[in-house]
Amino acid sequence: MLLESDIRPISYLKSRTADLLKQVNDTQRPVVITQNGEPKAVLQDAGSYQSMRNAIGLLKLISQGEEAVRAGRVKSQDDVFADLENLLKNR
Repeated sequence: MLLESDIRPISYLKSRTADLLKQVNDTQRPVVITQNGEPKAVLQDAGSYQSMRNAIGLLKLISQGEEAVRAGRVKSQDDVFADLENLLKNR
């Protein structure tokens, strides 16, 4: 993050929205919007936002899987394939 260009006051957002959107999309770096010197929001390009959401989703699935293993909610590979074969036979 470049402090001079990646942190902007809300007045800058109000007066130069198009410029700020261009910067965010060109650099793919988020910009922190401040109000009264306090960080209040983050402006981010849509592609980076979607990538971040996808990564968070994957991390959540990994965390759930690790919790299932710790709790003993697991099946052997042979059992999983046997269950799938039975499902396919019953179709």
